[in-house]
Amino acid sequence: MKERICQQQERKTVMMGCWMLNESVSVVLALSWLGVNLYLFIDTFRWYGEEESFFYTRVILGSTLAWARASAVCLNFNCMLILLPISRNLISFIRGASICCRGPWRRHLDKNLKFHKLVAYGIAINATIHIAAHLCNLERYHLSQSAEADGLLAALSKLGNTPNESYINPIRTSHTNTTTELLSTIAGITGLLISLALILIMTSSTEFIRQISYELFWYTHHMFIIFFISLSIHGAGRIVRGQTPESLLLHNVTFCRDHYAEWQAAAQCPVPQFSGKEPSAWKWVAGPVVLYACERVIRFWRFQQEVVITKVVSHPSGVLELHMKKRNFKMAPGQYVLLQCPSISSLEWHPFTLTSAPQEDFFSVHIRTAGDWTRALRKAFEAEGQAIKEPRSLPRLAVDGPFGAALTDVFHYPAIHIALHWDENTDVITGLKQKTFYGRPNWNNEFRQIAYNHPSSSIGVFCCGPKALSKTLQRMCRVYSSADPRGVHFYYNKESF
Repeated sequence: MKERICQQQERKTVMMGCWMLNESVSVVLALSWLGVNLYLFIDTFRWYGEEESFFYTRVILGSTLAWARASAVCLNFNCMLILLPISRNLISFIRGASICCRGPWRRHLDKNLKFHKLVAYGIAINATIHIAAHLCNLERYHLSQSAEADGLLAALSKLGNTPNESYINPIRTSHTNTTTELLSTIAGITGLLISLALILIMTSSTEFIRQISYELFWYTHHMFIIFFISLSIHGAGRIVRGQTPESLLLHNVTFCRDHYAEWQAAAQCPVPQFSGKEPSAWKWVAGPVVLYACERVIRFWRFQQEVVITKVVSHPSGVLELHMKKRNFKMAPGQYVLLQCPSISSLEWHPFTLTSAPQEDFFSVHIRTAGDWTRALRKAFEAEGQAIKEPRSLPRLAVDGPFGAALTDVFHYPAIHIALHWDENTDVITGLKQKTFYGRPNWNNEFRQIAYNHPSSSIGVFCCGPKALSKTLQRMCRVYSSADPRGVHFYYNKESF
């Protein structure tokens, strides 16, 4: 019994070591992202908790000032990152040009959507903290104007009632309706727009919604435009205010905080002056937004280019095959393109893997009817009843790409193994020489045989299929990879658009 437990523990240790070896770059990237978030949060939290210019602000707001500002900085950082993983041309450029992204290392570029989702979770968490903290701040601003407020708190809230004074409390009277006051400010209006856009984007991004209505996911995701515009001007209202540098030189906080009753009369304690900080969110997101705008400009330019449809084939099981030609179109094996049919939707672009060979004078895609858009496309080409239109009368298609994907790395591995059942006779079902397998392959035998035939090799495993198959292959890669760096290693590559 003890031997069995030890063997199981040893097997788990080996599998964990293989997983770390396989996913080391992704793990380092995720930990680096988390580390930067923690550093920014803690550093900003400490700064607003100790900075002298915000001492009087802390008297009113307490620690929620630091919570609001620390989460805002992390929010800006993640909003800076969120557009980079979906900049397809940038990723294709890095994939093709970067020397450090060769072989197994380059496959981590295909996890761009996973990183995009990770950053989105970071935005959601920090936005929640930021909203909760500012709701508390608003309530504390209101309470400091109440009749129960006294001492330094009451003195600070009264500032701004006489000429030549600047206020620190944006709520001017205890009778003010905080909701109305909030929605009459730039920060309140843009904050509401940011929150609504984020909620709609996040909820429509779930797998359930994407499967039911991809169009809903696509359209709501374009609310990112409202999100980024609102984010850029969110801080322009400067509601949270701190003491000005000039006022700090004349008004010693350490001494004057205990002599607030003498601020009007004492020369050594003049009335403190306050102002809001310069908005900084736009500085964080300006670069990525410009980069993504260039992506859209490139897409619009490609949209204008003519695409000639040379052949339409209707296959069984609702599969539509399209052959196309486009000027100066160059592709590599495993790449994919984005297709748009303006007669169906002028906004929607859908990704499809290229199924033709680079040496052919056309490029092709195979489209399975799986949703509203693909169903509408099949109907537009009148392929439901096997009827094929003349190329000149077909609806217009626009093509963006090609873009690199996981399958483009298949030739960067030293050996290629394709598991096929092949003989001279054609298959009775498909008519191909590749025979149809009934049932699931014995993956243990396949991986064991490949590991035996290619010792001390880096072997790429590529998958484009359902999640169950993907999980099985990923587990097989961990099981049959050696913990020894000199042994055989299986690198799992999942195609992800």
